[in-house]
Amino acid sequence: MSTNSNTPNTSEEVDLGQLFKLIGNAFNRFFNFIYNIFKSIFLAFVWLVFFVKKRLIILALAAILGFVYGVLNSKSAAPKYESSVTVVQNYPTGENLYNSVSYYNDLVRQGDYQTLGSVLNLEEEKAESIISFQVEPVVSENDKLLAFNNYVKKLDSLAATKIEYEDFLQNNEDYTHKYQQVKINSTQRNSFKSVFESIVESINSNPFFINEQNKDIAGLNKTKEDLEIALVKSDSLQSTYKRVLEQGLSSDKASEIGITFEGSGETDKTKEYDLYKSDLVLRSELVEIERELLDKQFIIETISNKQDSGFASNTKTLFGKQLSVKLYYTIVLFLLAFIVLLGLEFFKFLEKYKTTI
Repeated sequence: MSTNSNTPNTSEEVDLGQLFKLIGNAFNRFFNFIYNIFKSIFLAFVWLVFFVKKRLIILALAAILGFVYGVLNSKSAAPKYESSVTVVQNYPTGENLYNSVSYYNDLVRQGDYQTLGSVLNLEEEKAESIISFQVEPVVSENDKLLAFNNYVKKLDSLAATKIEYEDFLQNNEDYTHKYQQVKINSTQRNSFKSVFESIVESINSNPFFINEQNKDIAGLNKTKEDLEIALVKSDSLQSTYKRVLEQGLSSDKASEIGITFEGSGETDKTKEYDLYKSDLVLRSELVEIERELLDKQFIIETISNKQDSGFASNTKTLFGKQLSVKLYYTIVLFLLAFIVLLGLEFFKFLEKYKTTI
């Protein structure tokens, strides 16, 4: 009996021992894996430090050469002027606006300044001074968050849980933002106010958007009329209710009046407050409708044109950042020299590896 009872215990102890051993080995492999990753990163960093230290003179000379070239370029290059305006889109005109700017840039690249001047109502001499057109959204991080929140609200609860903020930003086009900045780069300090006006007018005269505008204005006017009628009726109802209360105070026979309000004094006060609150709601909606009507007067409109005469621009864009010409060429030549040296080192490694095969 005792022999039979000890046999299962022994097997269970063996199984548990093997299980703990497997768990211990798994943890060891995991920590070794993490250790090897950090070790590799540290060795790569050390190798990079010695790589730069060994070739520091070459990299420094490349940076100095880039700085000198930037200084000479800023002095000898033709001046560049930038003019810009900010527009607000009251309708989804962004795609149309971006396509128009792309068309103007195509005319500039083709050197067809006669057509460009004709399209933008611009003298050919001024048109020839234009280097390029640009359009970009004027949007902050807070605006992006609000746009994401409004987009999610329009979805059902199941679809909303599958939408991530980063995915929304990647799939959200620049032209969908309400505020856009249009820029003109030129070789002369010209006033491009008429050009910006022509760009805006080309959108405002689009038949499709005009039709949408007319439908929206007609709908808003009808809603405004209904609200005004409701407001008149609300005022009339308040006046009637006031007369009822006055008659109730002067006489106990409220039944003699055509309209009777039942309830205690507190109930009467509540009804009076409800009528007053309803009146405030109607007036608030009427104000919103009038504001929408004002917004719908223009399909797209200019809200800032202080820079339409142009200002000297001596910057270049690198990795999305505006840099001075001197700093731009300093960084570019430094990175170029670094990449070339890194490539040569890689080819040396391949040669060594080839001999070991």
